Amino acid sequence: MDEKLKELIIKNSDSIVDSWMDEIGRMKSGNYTASISDELYVNTNREFVNVIFASIQNEGSSKLVEEFSEKIINLGWPLSYITDGLQVFRRVTIEFLLKQADQVDSNHFQNVLTSVDEWVEPLIRQLVNEYTGNWENMLSLQRVALQELSAPLIPVMEGITIMPLIGTIDTDRAKLIMENLLEGTIKHNSEVVLIDITGVPVVDTMVAHHIIQAAEAVRLIGSTCILVGIRPEIAQTIVNIGIDLSKFPTRSTLQKGFTKALEITDREVVEMPAKGKGIEDIMRSLKEE
Repeated sequence: MDEKLKELIIKNSDSIVDSWMDEIGRMKSGNYTASISDELYVNTNREFVNVIFASIQNEGSSKLVEEFSEKIINLGWPLSYITDGLQVFRRVTIEFLLKQADQVDSNHFQNVLTSVDEWVEPLIRQLVNEYTGNWENMLSLQRVALQELSAPLIPVMEGITIMPLIGTIDTDRAKLIMENLLEGTIKHNSEVVLIDITGVPVVDTMVAHHIIQAAEAVRLIGSTCILVGIRPEIAQTIVNIGIDLSKFPTRSTLQKGFTKALEITDREVVEMPAKGKGIEDIMRSLKEE
């Protein structure tokens, strides 16, 4: 960047910042930041412009850029906030430099454009790269977390585990269900696994096929799979598409499926005798007295 222009920009940074803040402020009412509080918006803009000027002075700009891009992502602001802000800053700076010249010829005009571009363009690339890198990293972490929650296997008592499924089941999720089901069945030494599809909105041919595959895989490693959450509409769909579920037990509710699991593991639910008098017995004895 031209040293004289650089010195002029730094010397008049307050004027440039004020012009930039005015233009950015006018953009707030009609874009993605309309719902953001004025205080947060102004403070973030101040931090943004500090990052910009730190880059021209080479005072730890890389760290500031990384921290700022991470903050924007955490605030939930889109990449366009950064690109729009830098484009506005480019325009404001060029306008300011041209106004300072006594006479503007083609050479001076070209020098101003080139100098500002040499300053702003690397900053745009750096901010965009940092933003997208942080965003991709965040998405990757969220994807892992969602995968862990999408097919959990929960041990409820010795020998019995439950896999509650919620939402749509696609090919990738079906593969994850199969992996978690087999690994969890062996890990928890499960005799019975209940697959609860109460929260699955649609059970079509593909979904039913994946469920049968999972149940068959569980059977091959020596455990029993019970499919629960069979709603009337799902039962009708399974019959209409000709899916054979006769190889493993099915129940309409998780409660009924759990009762069946207890039977398979040679256990049952036993009602315990009440300890002492119940409320009704106490009330009745009071009336008799």
